[in-house]
Amino acid sequence: MDIIVVEGIHDVDKVLKAIPDANCVITNGSEISKETINYLKELSKNNNIIVFTDPDSPGEKIRKTIDENISNCKHAFLRKKDCISNNHKKVGIEHASIEAIIDALNNVYTSCNNVNTITVNELYSLNLIGKENSSELRDKISDYLNIGKPNSKTFLKRLNILQITKKDLEKIICQLT
Repeated sequence: MDIIVVEGIHDVDKVLKAIPDANCVITNGSEISKETINYLKELSKNNNIIVFTDPDSPGEKIRKTIDENISNCKHAFLRKKDCISNNHKKVGIEHASIEAIIDALNNVYTSCNNVNTITVNELYSLNLIGKENSSELRDKISDYLNIGKPNSKTFLKRLNILQITKKDLEKIICQLT
């Protein structure tokens, strides 16, 4: 069974509209408690844990905390543009369309912490780190791959999760520029 980890009750409500029989666990914000981590560890013994947080800094913090504590958890991502509130002041799962949620949950990624298909040096050689426009280019690639909006270190980790190679990135860059 899949356990979908979200930040709050409104996220659960939206996920249940998209997938009525979904099983969700709420973190109650970015300061995820030890009790919640321990509960997820216990659940992970017999279930898949899918981290599905907002594409913002608190969501990334939750994702990182869970990933560090739960081996082989899976990740679902929403593009920021797909979950902006009507007044354009908030970002979150609760503001996403049912279709965007279903799409994100149908395209999950599993963490593989020991697989390195691309290196920091290769990212540097592709101008994805250490250059003036690196952040902008990473954002375009992240959006293309639907992996959130990570910093350079997390970007590298997510590329390795997806087993993206330097050659793959070169093709993506050519498509996007």
